[in-house]
Amino acid sequence: MDISDQVRAFVATVQTGSFTGAAERMGISNRLTSKYVAELEQRLGVRLLQRTTRKVGLTPAGEQLMARAPAWLEEMEEMLGAVSEETRGFSGTLRISAPVTFGEVFVTDLLRQFSAPHPELRIDLRLSDAFVDLASAGIDLAFRVGTPTATSVVARKLGEIRSVMAAAPAYLARQGRPGQPGDLRDHACILDTNRRSGTHWTLHPKGQPEAPASIEVPGRFMVNSARIARDLAVCGEGIVFAPEFILRDDLREGRLVPLLEEYDSPTSPLSAVYLEGARLPRKVRALIDFSVSYARERL
Repeated sequence: MDISDQVRAFVATVQTGSFTGAAERMGISNRLTSKYVAELEQRLGVRLLQRTTRKVGLTPAGEQLMARAPAWLEEMEEMLGAVSEETRGFSGTLRISAPVTFGEVFVTDLLRQFSAPHPELRIDLRLSDAFVDLASAGIDLAFRVGTPTATSVVARKLGEIRSVMAAAPAYLARQGRPGQPGDLRDHACILDTNRRSGTHWTLHPKGQPEAPASIEVPGRFMVNSARIARDLAVCGEGIVFAPEFILRDDLREGRLVPLLEEYDSPTSPLSAVYLEGARLPRKVRALIDFSVSYARERL
C-alpha cells in the first residue's frame, strides 16, 4: 500500500480522534482506515497509537511522527499539484471572502478573469460586511478595506481606495453646486452607514492632508450600501460620497458630476489577507499576485 495513504490515515485518525472519524474524512471504510494505520506501524516497526474501545491516543513514537506528518503531506500534495497545474491549470476550490458592495463591484470581475484560464478551478465567493473569522469559515483569502487589526492574519496591501463626491445633473440644476465643504450642510446628502465616519464627511485641500475638515452633513437617505447610495444619486436624490471605483462609469458617462474637485478625502487601504502561519497553496499565491496587478489598474 502507498505510504502516503497510510500516513494520511494516521493523521486523520489523530485529528478526528477515532478510526470512524478518519474514515468519514477520507471517504473509505472504518476497517480500511484501521488497516492502513496497522500497515504503517508494521512498516516502521513501532506502535503509533494506543487503542481503547472509545478512543485512540498517541504513543511517544506517534507523537514524533504527528509533529512532522501533516507538513509532509501538505508539501507532497503541493509538489504534485504544481506539476499537474503546469499542464492542466489550477483545480480544486478557492473560498474567498469580501465585503458585499466591494465584492459585487470589484472582486467578482477579478475572480472571473483570474479563473478564466483554469476551467477546473471552483470559486466559492462569500460576501458579508460582518467580520469573518478565516479559520472557522475555512476562508483561503479575504479582501478587506481598512487597516487589518487581527494579529492572526497576514495582509498583502493591494492599493488605496479613494472616495469622491458627486451628484446628478438634475439635482445640481435644482439645488446648485456646493462651492466649499461647509456648503454641504445645505444639501441633501445620501449617507452610506457602512462608512466609519457616519454622518461626518472628511475633506482636505489637495496636497494638504494635515488640514482636514470634518463636516456633519444632513442625511436625506441613509443606506448601508454604497451601491444603493450611488443609485439614489443617479436618480437625482442628492449628493453621494462613495469609493471612486463605484462611481467611475457614471462619472465618465455623465450620469454623475464630480463635486469639490479641489479637495481630497482620506484613503483606505485595500488588502488581501490570509491566516498567519498557513501554508499557502500555489493557487492562492497566484491569486494574490493577480490581485495586485488588477488593483493597480483599477484603483
